[in-house]
Amino acid sequence: MGDRSGEGKAYANLGIAHDSLGDFKKAVEYHLLHLSIAKEFADKAGEGKAYANLGVACLSLGDFEKALEYHQLDLNISKEVEDRGGEGKAYSNLGLAYHFLGDFRKALKFHKQALDIAKDVGDKTLEGCVYSHLGLTYCNLGDFEEAIECHQEDLSIAEEIGDNAGRGKAYANLGITYLSIGNFRKALEYNQLHLTIAEDVGDRDSQGSANANIGEAYFYLGDFQKAIEYHQQSLSIAKEIGKQINEGREYSNLGQAYLALGDVREAEDNFKQSVKVFDEIRNNLHSRDESKISLQNLYRGTYTALWMVQLQQNKIVQALFTAERGRGQALMDLMESKYGFRMVQPEEGQQMKEISDIFKYISSPTVFLAIAPNSILYWVLEKGNKIIFLQNLVSEEDLQGLSDKVYQEIGVLKSVKCENRSFDELENENSEESTDRGPDEDRSTSSDHGKNALKILYDVAINPIIHLIDGDEVTIVPDGPLLLAPFAALMDERSRYLSESLRIRLVPSLTSLQLIAECPEGYHGTTGALLVGDPWVESVRVKKKKVKQLPSAKKEVEMIGKILKIDPLTGEIATKAEVLSRLNSVALVHIAAHGCPETGEIILSPNPTKSNSPKEEDFLLTMADVLNAKLQARLVVLSCCHSGRGEIKAEGVEGIARAFLGAGARSVLVSLWAISDEATVEFMRKFYKHMVEGQSASKSLNQAMKWMRESEKFSEVRYWAPFVLIGDDVTLTFGQTR
Repeated sequence: MGDRSGEGKAYANLGIAHDSLGDFKKAVEYHLLHLSIAKEFADKAGEGKAYANLGVACLSLGDFEKALEYHQLDLNISKEVEDRGGEGKAYSNLGLAYHFLGDFRKALKFHKQALDIAKDVGDKTLEGCVYSHLGLTYCNLGDFEEAIECHQEDLSIAEEIGDNAGRGKAYANLGITYLSIGNFRKALEYNQLHLTIAEDVGDRDSQGSANANIGEAYFYLGDFQKAIEYHQQSLSIAKEIGKQINEGREYSNLGQAYLALGDVREAEDNFKQSVKVFDEIRNNLHSRDESKISLQNLYRGTYTALWMVQLQQNKIVQALFTAERGRGQALMDLMESKYGFRMVQPEEGQQMKEISDIFKYISSPTVFLAIAPNSILYWVLEKGNKIIFLQNLVSEEDLQGLSDKVYQEIGVLKSVKCENRSFDELENENSEESTDRGPDEDRSTSSDHGKNALKILYDVAINPIIHLIDGDEVTIVPDGPLLLAPFAALMDERSRYLSESLRIRLVPSLTSLQLIAECPEGYHGTTGALLVGDPWVESVRVKKKKVKQLPSAKKEVEMIGKILKIDPLTGEIATKAEVLSRLNSVALVHIAAHGCPETGEIILSPNPTKSNSPKEEDFLLTMADVLNAKLQARLVVLSCCHSGRGEIKAEGVEGIARAFLGAGARSVLVSLWAISDEATVEFMRKFYKHMVEGQSASKSLNQAMKWMRESEKFSEVRYWAPFVLIGDDVTLTFGQTR
């Protein structure tokens, strides 16, 4: 009949049907045909529905980047055509996509927006769906009471509108929640109800999920053979319908079940398959750094399980390789994109060659740390392809507590997780007299140097391997609570600080050493410096509280400017726009300003604006701002409070320091806590004195620490120990850095 519009709707319905049957690839084909016709007829509403359906199918296929893109396009069109119901569905779908990526806070935000709209327009189907998604998100955030309440609401709505499939999914979600709180019998009961309904309606996707959840219930009930049987069925369905995320998860579940039965070889094979699938999903995310971090964090347990089972079989090198693969992968992608080349992931048989390649770039003994639930594991790498493996029994919980105690006894505040507090929600903190380079932070008044905790942490983390470190320098690849440890201040039984005998440098991963060494010749600059100090912040407010000027920060960059014969950016000219315009063209970046307590993001002078109250985006140099730049700096010095901080994830510390490395900086010098304005200018005076003499960054850092320790005024740990060098041990030819 030549009815193209009707043809498009038929394609849409066929796509939805195939999606319901679990044939997601076929669903995508039909939805793309619908999209093409909708565009042909400028049918905005149809176009939006096509994007929504494509997003749902891509999410099931594990293509999260495409799913997010399609759902955002759907949201934009729904707003454009003023379709409130469609807008609510788009928010719900975006929330689900972020949920699968492990970004539960963002998922919660979108689901709440969707729920408000669903109630507003009276869409009971959407309301039930959102309650379902909200319950899952609350469950992952540990709020099980709220989760059960949401799932009960979903179940009531499904029964009210006669949605049998929806009733089954509500049973499934209640089962998942009861599993999380340890009521395994009730979990099994609900999941079996779900399986029955899923089989009745022919929903293969739901059948796969039900089998997986029943398998988990049997696992926790101790019936491992039964667990394997159900996980195998779930895996078969995941492969059949092409649901990659479920495939990776089921391989991991099978690995755990075989491990519980004592079959370590079968467990290892399944964990390997799981890691392979998750790596493929991550690679499909392409440029979405935030999503890669969330995904890696969500499935970090699989990587840990694999290297632990390899260690059980005394596969020391393979375990190191696996632990390395799970470390800083998103950062490696960023660095590769900036340097313009890609390192090929080796196959299983090439692992020894990969380790040998890394040994080429090891200039000092390198300690790779991995934190297991009940131990610290060490791989000590030395020249000559020599690897020594050691293990020290200590619980991760005790290690975290000890790390916190170090900060408390030194007299500084420990890092705050950014998932709990955002920059604009900072509490009322420092006194008005403070000139620390942070926007005011609550601090202990203890004058104790933290010697007891520093000694205990040294004994736990360093003492087991100190005898293996030859020479006067060490490179550490930290993990877990030790990512924010002040290694320089850890103290041995003779009350000697570790930095008295060793120069210490941190790297995010072993591969980062190789990436930096293999980056194209001449990539990093040899001339030019950007010096920023004491930006004008009179109009800046953090939670309605004034931010103070930093007179010593201005003094600091003027001192460095005289050495380099370069005029620094200070006061009103040190705007965010000006800093960003110069960031990518210099060999040295030095910023002395206030830093955010959670991520180290930096307060600059606001960009010119008509408003007397500039917005955050006008003055805050964020991680995203830095990542969008293409740095060629050999050295970035962030002489700000908290510039080494961030949320600890499987990826490492997600903060401003990582952003500078990911943007192309070869080396970054940062601080772990709030630093004194007065003390820091003296520290930097000594640091640059040695850099100008041609010493490397690690040597200059070590000498500056030594001078501060021996000084009468700044000998306390909190003045000299926060500074950490991350990346390469660079030198600068200051005659060229002008």
